[in-house]
Amino acid sequence: LGFLMVNIGGVTYLFSLPRFEEGEFGGQFPLGRADEVLPPPGGDPINMPKGRFWLVRNAEGSVLAIYKVCTHLGCLYNWQSQNNRFYCPCHGSQFQLDGTYIQGPAPRSLDRFVVKLVDGKNQELASTNQNGDPLAVPSVGVNVVVETNKLILGAPRGGSA
Repeated sequence: LGFLMVNIGGVTYLFSLPRFEEGEFGGQFPLGRADEVLPPPGGDPINMPKGRFWLVRNAEGSVLAIYKVCTHLGCLYNWQSQNNRFYCPCHGSQFQLDGTYIQGPAPRSLDRFVVKLVDGKNQELASTNQNGDPLAVPSVGVNVVVETNKLILGAPRGGSA
């Protein structure tokens, strides 16, 4: 009986561990070379539906990966290029290109994922800090990886991170 209980416990343990594949939400998204995959500085963000994030490059050229779920009630928001902001169709919350709260019922700015810059051998060169600040990108020679298993909560509205 003890042997059976140990086996059942082991099988239960194995099935309880999350297994996320590369390129699957909840895992790592290797996007490719920075100079090929990033939007232009200050340009419209790139929608990454499989990863559930927007790839953003601010006017200074730094990169962010912003989670596509509104911080109010979990609706999916959209980018409005004519207004240069993210807009949630459910209750009207609005956010700047970098995810900073502008107006509406959302309790905080948009959440962000960790972005890593790696070399050709997949060695980490730089990573988003614990506050989720934009990550400076050197001009050449780096690859971009977004870690959708590492979420950084947005700053409370009216506050900072």
